[in-house]
Amino acid sequence: MKVICVGHSTFDTTLPMNEYPIENVKYRIPKHIECGGGPASNGAYLLAKWGMDTTIVSVVGNDYYGDRIVEDFIKIGADTKYLEKRKNHFTSSSYIIANMSNGTRTIITAKDEPIEELTERVTTKADVILVDGELPKTAIQVLKDNPNAISVLDAGRVNENTKIIGKLVKYFVCSKDYAEEFCQQKIDYSDKKTLIYCYEKLKEYFNTNIIITLESKGTFTYIDGNYEQIPSIKVKAIDSTGAGDIFHGAFTYFISNGYSLRDAIHYASVTGGISVTRIGSRFSIPNLREVLDYDNVI
Repeated sequence: MKVICVGHSTFDTTLPMNEYPIENVKYRIPKHIECGGGPASNGAYLLAKWGMDTTIVSVVGNDYYGDRIVEDFIKIGADTKYLEKRKNHFTSSSYIIANMSNGTRTIITAKDEPIEELTERVTTKADVILVDGELPKTAIQVLKDNPNAISVLDAGRVNENTKIIGKLVKYFVCSKDYAEEFCQQKIDYSDKKTLIYCYEKLKEYFNTNIIITLESKGTFTYIDGNYEQIPSIKVKAIDSTGAGDIFHGAFTYFISNGYSLRDAIHYASVTGGISVTRIGSRFSIPNLREVLDYDNVI
């Protein structure tokens, strides 16, 4: 089964701290964590780590961070044919303050001008596609060239790219923030009608399977004639960086390997939940066996 992941790559530097820093104060920490990042990029890394034949389609700069990202994908066994190192473009870099006392993180990203498409057309055929809204022209080309593929959009931002791409995928997976902004409706967990309203507005526009992630409150969708809020697992979070990306990658794995929608969401939630108990997005990805065994060991 061939997977193609199209989207953004960045290089993450995570600074673990026990509290959020105060302005104009010097701090010293014993270590920092460096690894690749980015929504579709993290998803591709997970899929390759879990043994799927994965191609990453992305653009980095011809620089040190770009080299590190390419090396990481080669080591994990991903196909980097379409991981383009572009001159006169700098690799996005993110600097993350991880407050380990409460699991929150603050991210500052340095990002070059957005790129619409690769220099080269993607000709590899796909059975499974994961996209995040970046490289929109290439993402649309890959989706249209593979209409029968199982396709997933990690919808991070409300913009024209995700509005267009969202109509081409079989699974539209967005955050609570995306749903609230798109639908102009605040979600109130004590009033299920607000979740149903957002689901129906998204369903009406995109006309595909809609999944709304709610972080610690689980995931909301429609299964077998019923609205369902599938719970997340309860963990002590120390770093939530990349948890959403990891959820999307895991969901793509399970839905493309024959799991039901409910089970795919459950195991994706387990994967994301385990990841927040560890530091650094790529380093926090559990192995597949750990995820599948989770329900039996708690």
